[in-house]
Amino acid sequence: MKKFFYLGTCSTCARIMKEIKIEKSGIELREIKGEPITEKELDEMIKLAGSAEALFSRVALKFRSWGLNEKKLTEKDYRKYILEEYTFLKRPVLVLDKQIFIGNGKNNVASMKAVLK
Repeated sequence: MKKFFYLGTCSTCARIMKEIKIEKSGIELREIKGEPITEKELDEMIKLAGSAEALFSRVALKFRSWGLNEKKLTEKDYRKYILEEYTFLKRPVLVLDKQIFIGNGKNNVASMKAVLK
């Protein structure tokens, strides 16, 4: 799988896409609100990331409004919530065959950029 998962309304995703020149890379772009992640895609991402928790965003507004901050979540829960609500996926996510890059951290974006050159 060679895909870049992002949220179209996210200015950080837009900035990163421009910075790493993703549109010129030939990698499939997936806007996760308009075209939600499939179970198969998520399972592949979980396998590469090592856990569903690594893909889960605790800064999503719904994390607190749904009361998830007060619960002890399991791997099954993380997977379920990511599939239920696109905002729970830590963004952006770049999958290149057996490599995965998750989130908008400076080092992560630098790694994305280096691998796409």
